[in-house]
Amino acid sequence: MRNTPNQAPARWRRADSKADLAIIGEPTRLRVVTAHKGSLWLHLETRGKAAHGACPDLGRNAVHEMARAVDLLQTDYARQLKRRRHPLLGCATVSVGSIQGGTQPNIVPSHCQASVDRRTLPGETPASVRRELAALFRHHKLRVSIADEKVSPCHPLETSAKLPLVRQFLQAAGQKAPTGVNYFCDASVLAQAGVSSIVFGPGDIAQAHTADEWIAVKSLQGATACLLKFFRSLP
Repeated sequence: MRNTPNQAPARWRRADSKADLAIIGEPTRLRVVTAHKGSLWLHLETRGKAAHGACPDLGRNAVHEMARAVDLLQTDYARQLKRRRHPLLGCATVSVGSIQGGTQPNIVPSHCQASVDRRTLPGETPASVRRELAALFRHHKLRVSIADEKVSPCHPLETSAKLPLVRQFLQAAGQKAPTGVNYFCDASVLAQAGVSSIVFGPGDIAQAHTADEWIAVKSLQGATACLLKFFRSLP
């Protein structure tokens, strides 16, 4: 017989109620993940003064300014980040992914821009990273403007492994302690909305976004068995 709203099982939730736990399906190699890094994309700009290439002293080279900034990020700043470590995620990272500047060889470039990928740890925010970089550039007398490239922030995730449902899921997976991953996923979005979230699924992130993505059938079956065991353990 079809259930009426009054006859729905007690564990069903109304669409407008907050979930007790979100399980985000990502390739975690069947490991229960409670932490992942945030993803911050930054747009850097340097401004110079155009001049004829035959008289470079009359201009100010924006590409050279950016080259110094990029070198600083990939050396001193990267080493600084390696000293900050999270027990599950390791260290934060920085990578300059693109750079564009100038128009032609015989003109001193007046403008240069670069895009930076900065992976953040729990406790770091886009604002705190921007402040940190602004201070770093000022210290080295570099004139670099910094702006966010992403419309919405992609915060890191850190869910307590002591939560009852998280402990229950770990037991279903036969795992004593959770792990962390260095990529960003939707678990953080739900966590920011107040829903405790974990990440779990078959496959390996190394297989994702490749020419021929694949998941081993055995891994898929293992994920199915774990999820069923967890769901059947619920009251």
